[in-house]
Order: sequence, then structure tokens, then C-alpha cells
Amino acid sequence: MEPTLSDFREAAELRGALRKFLRASERIAREEGLTPSRFLLLLMIKTTSGGRSTVTELAERMQLTQSTVTELVTRAEGAGLVRRTQSEQDARVFWLELTRMGDERLARAVARNGPERDRLLELIHDDKA
Repeated sequence: MEPTLSDFREAAELRGALRKFLRASERIAREEGLTPSRFLLLLMIKTTSGGRSTVTELAERMQLTQSTVTELVTRAEGAGLVRRTQSEQDARVFWLELTRMGDERLARAVARNGPERDRLLELIHDDKA
């Protein structure tokens, strides 16, 4: 089935809204002292079950290689945003959790991003049913 002009317009509107959201989100993250990559890393850790994750889990969720995530974690840890804790059940496993500073910066960025997030969600959920 050939896309209609309306389909093209909807695709363009959605792509534009996504780009606007990402730009605003990245700007806010920077203003809160987070790189866009660190913002994403902290967000992914915060939203995992129990608020902790492993590099392997994060690599899957973020769609990045383990080595890339390891580097992100190392830098975030050095900045005082994340801490590693060795698993008591399996010494090969290290749990990643946000520090108080990481949690506070993430919370401020997410709160400030609310209006843009709401606009994007409204566009996405504005179905024609």
C-alpha cells in the first residue's frame, strides 16, 4: 500500500517532535552537569528492578556494546554519579547503583524535562481512534 500525503506528514511531525525532545533533553542534562550519555546511563539504572543493574543488562537496554557501557560506567563512577558493588552471591557480578549525587542530578533533569516529554507523549498517544 502506497503511503498517503497524510502518512508522510505524520512521519515528519513525529520525527520533528522526537528531535526537539532529544535536543531539549540533552540541553537540560548538560545544564544539570550530565552528558547526554551519562543522563541515559543514569536513567537506565534508575528504572531497572531494584534501582540497580549490571553492565550486561545496560548494554542490552541501551543497545550499546559492553565495552562502551563499561567506559560510560567508569567515567560516571569517577564523576561520583554511580557506584559498583560486588554481588554477594556471585563474585563475577558487579551491581551498579546511583549515588546520591547521581540520583539528585537525574531527578532534576527528568523533572525539568516534563513539559517536553508531555508534548511528545501527547503527540504519540493522539491516535485517530
